[in-house]
Amino acid sequence: MRYLPLTDADRADMLAVIGAADIDALFVDVPKAARLDGPVDLPGHAGELAVERALGALAGQNRAAGAGPFFCGAGAYRHHVPASVDHLIQRSEFLTSYTPYQPEISQGTLQVLFEFQTQVAALMGLPVANASMYDGSTACAEAVMMAARVTGRRKAVLSGGLHPHYAQTAHTLAHSAGVETRRLGAAVDAERAVVEAIDEGTACVVVQTPNVFGTVTDVTAIAEAAHAAGALIIVVAAEAVSLGLLKSPGEMGADIAVAEGQSIGNGLNFGGPYVGLFACREALTRQMPGRLCGETVDAEGRRGFVLTLSTREQHIRRDKATSNICTNSGLCALAFSIHMSLLGGAGLRALAEENHAQARALHAALAAPPGVEILTHRYFNEFALRLPRPAAEVVESLAAKGILAGVPFSRLDPEAGLGDVLLVCATEMTTAEDIAALASALKAEITP
Repeated sequence: MRYLPLTDADRADMLAVIGAADIDALFVDVPKAARLDGPVDLPGHAGELAVERALGALAGQNRAAGAGPFFCGAGAYRHHVPASVDHLIQRSEFLTSYTPYQPEISQGTLQVLFEFQTQVAALMGLPVANASMYDGSTACAEAVMMAARVTGRRKAVLSGGLHPHYAQTAHTLAHSAGVETRRLGAAVDAERAVVEAIDEGTACVVVQTPNVFGTVTDVTAIAEAAHAAGALIIVVAAEAVSLGLLKSPGEMGADIAVAEGQSIGNGLNFGGPYVGLFACREALTRQMPGRLCGETVDAEGRRGFVLTLSTREQHIRRDKATSNICTNSGLCALAFSIHMSLLGGAGLRALAEENHAQARALHAALAAPPGVEILTHRYFNEFALRLPRPAAEVVESLAAKGILAGVPFSRLDPEAGLGDVLLVCATEMTTAEDIAALASALKAEITP
C-alpha cells in the first residue's frame, strides 16, 4: 500500500535488529492506563459531506466568547485583535516560512524575530530575550531548568500564587531531570510564604504577578531574599497586557522573566496555539533555551541578521543543548509583534489602563450582592470571589442563561479545597451592560 509500505516480514526484521520481542515492547514505558485497548471510537471512513456535517455538529456545541457576557481569564484572555494582524500574518511569505536554518536566505524571518525580541526585552525590563517559546507554561518550566543549570542546585520553590497549570508543567519537566519542585499551598497573597521557603539549597523561586488569583505583587523583597540565598528569581506574567501598566520584572530584580503572549495579537483559539515570552539578565544568556537572533553587517557593510545563539537539540549535540524545544510558535510571535507595533508604548499603556478601569467597575458591581466575598484587592484585570455555593455549580447555571461568569478555581486545582472560589476577569471587550448582567444574575443565583 502507498501509505503502509512495510510488510510483516519487514517489521519482524526491524524488531529483531533492535532486540524487541514485539510491537508492544516499543511502548512499555507508556502507562497501561494511557493506552487504548482498541481502535479510536470513530467511524472507519466517511464521505467529505458526512464528515463536514459531523464536525459542524460538534463545533455547534461550543459557545463563542463573543456570544454574550464573558468573564473568563485564568491564563487565557479575550482581547481585541485588529483585523490588520490577521491580514498580515496570512501573507504567504509569513504563513509558509519556517525555521531559518539558512539565515542568509531568511533575512525577513530573522528580522521579524529580532524585532520581536526587542519588544519583549522592553516589556520585561531585561536586556536579552529569545525568539519565543511554545507558551507561558512551558516557558516557565524551561526557566526552572535554566536556573538549575546556572546555580547547580536542584530545588525550585513555586509560589502558591503560580497558575496550577504552570506549576504542573514545571514539575513534569523538572522531575524528569532530577530537579525537585516545591509547590506552596494556594494563596491569594503568597509573598511571605515564598520568602520563608527559600534556603541554601534553592535554585530558584517562581513568582507570578498578577498571580492566578489576580493579586498584583511587587516582588522586589522576594528577589532580594532569593539573591541573598544565592538563588535566582523567575517572574511569571500570564497576562501580557499587564506589562503595559505594572512595574516590569526587570525593575523588580528578576533574573528571568517569562510570560504568556496570547493577549497581544492572538485570539483565544479554544486554548491555542499560544506564544511564550522569555527574557533574562545578560550574564545568563548562554543558558537561555531556544534561539536568539542578532544584528550584524555583511562583508559589504550592509545590515543583516543571524542566528546568534541556537542552543536547542536541533542545532547542536543533544548533550550540549539547553532545551529540546522544537518550535518557537513563529506565526503567533509574528502576530504579537505586529499588534505591539500597531499599539506602540502609549497604545499599550492606554489598553492596560482600559483593562484596569473595566476591572474596577466589575469589582465594584460584584461587591454588592450579599454572600459574595471579594478576595483580591490589588488587581489588574482579574480577581477572585468566594461564593456561598460551589463556584462550578454557579458557572454552569449562569452559562445556561447565556453568561460565562468566569473560571472556578477547582477547575484549575481540584485538590486545593477552594471549590467556592471563582476567578472573574474584565478586559477592554467587557461592556457596562455585561457587568450589569453578571451582577444581576449572580445576585439572583446565590440569594436564598
